[in-house]
Amino acid sequence: MRWFLFFRVLIITLFLGGAIVYQLRSGLQKPHPVLPFLYLLVGISYLYALLSASVLPLTRRLRLFTQAQIVWDLLFVSSLIYVTGGIESLFSFLFILVIISSSVFLTRKEVLLVASASAILYGSILDLQYYGYLPLVGGLYFPEQISDRDVFFAVFVNVLAFLLTALLSGTLAERLRRSELALEKKEIDYEELENLNQTILSNISSGLMIVNSRGRIRSWNAAAEKITGYSLQDVYDREVREVFPHLAVYNGEFRVISRGEGRFPDQRGTQRVLGYASSLIKNPQDETLGLLITFQDLTHVKQLEEQLHRADRLAAVGQLASGMAHEIRNPLAAISGSVQLLMEGDHLTDENRRLKGIVVKEANRLSDLLTDFLLFARPSPPRFESVDVSILLDELADMITADSRFSGLKISREYPPGRRMHLDHRLFSQALWNLVINGAEAMEGEGTMHLGISPDARTVYVEDSGPGIPGEIRDRIFDPFFTTKERGTGLGLATVYSIVEAHGGRIEVATAPAGGARFSIHLPDATTEFKDKTGS
Repeated sequence: MRWFLFFRVLIITLFLGGAIVYQLRSGLQKPHPVLPFLYLLVGISYLYALLSASVLPLTRRLRLFTQAQIVWDLLFVSSLIYVTGGIESLFSFLFILVIISSSVFLTRKEVLLVASASAILYGSILDLQYYGYLPLVGGLYFPEQISDRDVFFAVFVNVLAFLLTALLSGTLAERLRRSELALEKKEIDYEELENLNQTILSNISSGLMIVNSRGRIRSWNAAAEKITGYSLQDVYDREVREVFPHLAVYNGEFRVISRGEGRFPDQRGTQRVLGYASSLIKNPQDETLGLLITFQDLTHVKQLEEQLHRADRLAAVGQLASGMAHEIRNPLAAISGSVQLLMEGDHLTDENRRLKGIVVKEANRLSDLLTDFLLFARPSPPRFESVDVSILLDELADMITADSRFSGLKISREYPPGRRMHLDHRLFSQALWNLVINGAEAMEGEGTMHLGISPDARTVYVEDSGPGIPGEIRDRIFDPFFTTKERGTGLGLATVYSIVEAHGGRIEVATAPAGGARFSIHLPDATTEFKDKTGS
């Protein structure tokens, strides 16, 4: 509408202003009587344009405002034709401009109505002029003799032009509006589709990346950044083989993989197991544009699988150990008792007494081993209670420092006093003691042992500064009877694993900052677990 008002003023200035300038430069001694009326029309049109431009920002009924502008234009053109000679006026074509401009804002029916109004106004001026009923105002001149043929021809030609212009401009404007609406709807659809696409890419849990024909990464979603630790800026335009050396998706040519697995070191250096699949990206002409790769972090799934396998192995070995313990303990007790009775005799030599003492000592060691078997194979159900774990760790620290074997050991207590957790005091103490002894023996009595509790009181850790656990045996250390020590039974860490599992928790082993081993016992929500177990 602003452009409409601007072009209206421009057209009035060009035509009426040009007519005024022509009359002034014609060299006539007496000004043409039409000039004052042209001045008046130009002034009124400028004033109306200024008023319309002022009202436009304030109007709320834009359609009514537009109709008022069209009506004004019709009256203005009629007035201009009247003062410039009626049938002899050169400005009848301005009705066509009014019709064309109305087609921009109005419907086809309304444009035809404007054309009809133009025909009625123009025909009325010529009919009144023909019959002599058109009043003359101050110096205006109309030709005295007008033939009916001239009037009919002028009316017929102009009215036909008005109607044809209305039909053509109305049809074209209607098609233009429909095209604009369709384009706007398509743009909205594309925008919604783009937003939906971005939302899916941002919220999908699988990592997505697109590799171009040169094997370089060109797209990278939020899940891929979360899984790998690398942002789009870190991997953009890098070769996929450089970033993912163990994913067999590109070796100079694209490879379509329905399901594969590969290892990947993330930005923090953690080895992760990725499950991945790849598919070709093609255009409508069936030309290959790139490769779409989806991948998921299977590290936790693999850990769960390993835990399940370990649990199955422990259950099988536990049943075997339980049966063997009962079958061995009774004969072993008879042997030990019989040897002790023989040792009470006075006729024994010192050598025989020493040998029988070895028998009793080894029998007791076997009995202790059987006790460990039973504790591992059939751990008693935890009896949950509120335990001050800080005091429990203090007791373990005092016990280890009192052992002469570990006199060179330093204990770092990394926990505040009064940390309470719901667990079985006896079983959990046994698990921690096994971890402490394991770490102290690994350090050979010298080094620093760290005992600590996480701030949320859900994780207890034991960390040593020993040589650490080699990666090739880390997955086997919780297996029963697996040991690297000369006189070890291989049940210490297996018993720890069994106790932690009975508490509904999990145990993890990692490399400590000092190079040793760090065992972390993660317990579930203590309050909930305690209530579930006790039924309170």
